[in-house]
Amino acid sequence: MGRTGRSVGIVGLGSYAPEKVLTNADLEKMVDTSDKWIVERTGIRQRHIASAEQATSDLAIEAGKRALEDAGVKPEDVDLVIVATCTPDVLLAATACTVQTKLGCAKAAAFDLGAACSGFVYGMEVASALIASNVYNTVLLIGAETLSRIVDWEDRNTCVLFGDGAGAVVLQPVREGFGLLGAHLGAEAGADLLRIPAGGTRCPASLQTVENKEHYLYMNGHEVYKFAVKVMGEASMKALQDAELTPEQVDWLVPHQANIRIIQAAAKRLKMPMEKVVVNVDRYGNTSAASIPLALDEAYRAGKFKTGDLIVMVGFGAGLTWASSVIKWSKGGNNIG
Repeated sequence: MGRTGRSVGIVGLGSYAPEKVLTNADLEKMVDTSDKWIVERTGIRQRHIASAEQATSDLAIEAGKRALEDAGVKPEDVDLVIVATCTPDVLLAATACTVQTKLGCAKAAAFDLGAACSGFVYGMEVASALIASNVYNTVLLIGAETLSRIVDWEDRNTCVLFGDGAGAVVLQPVREGFGLLGAHLGAEAGADLLRIPAGGTRCPASLQTVENKEHYLYMNGHEVYKFAVKVMGEASMKALQDAELTPEQVDWLVPHQANIRIIQAAAKRLKMPMEKVVVNVDRYGNTSAASIPLALDEAYRAGKFKTGDLIVMVGFGAGLTWASSVIKWSKGGNNIG
């Protein structure tokens, strides 16, 4: 379909993961599982866990600070801060407001975006639309999670999957033809398949909800897996169609890091060799909204991307939601500033 307005791209990146590492060997001492079982089914070998003193905003602030430094952007020049997260510091106020204040983005608007693991790519589309239409010039978009706080560490089906971390990008106008070229966002019935049952207005917190462990994450793993395998490839193809591109033109795939088998299925749908797929699920596990920006930053720092590369980002999450986007890499002298 093409895009209207200014071209928008990534001009700065940053990420952060807590120092504490929890390995599969550690989990073997906590629940009835094994390193072999976890690796064969998920590809995960370890995950990072926030300290008792750290909340989601702390991880987001560190990633955001690094992204601003990489972009050469002063905090006071940021127009908007978006934090994509399903593990906010508190239900009210928005974690983005804490981040905005502590980073010193004094003139910036701020809000949280809740689309679970799809949140970062949803945020890319929201931020890009605001910049393309001349509402803002500079947006700091962060995906940040402390999933260790909502995981039942006695449930071997979920506790092995998740970790904590944050990734951030700075978005600005870029040279025409670069930046975000296409996207596809969506959702379908399935909110009951991946959720936290209590703590909201439907089921407020009570002694009973705490005793029943209803404040922990619940997941129907089989159904979510089936959905993910189907939608990751489909969503990627639709974003490419929106950009009037084909899979053969794609240089890199940066998928949500949930499960190596899901990642492999998406790569197969796009006919992409795994050496062109960014994978770090083995070291971080599933970090939800932080997953894609964290992987994106690691690949960037490793020198994998060159100016002009076509990159597909795709994720899925609770809702059930999905999101994909295609960007032409603009980092390296193509930003207008």
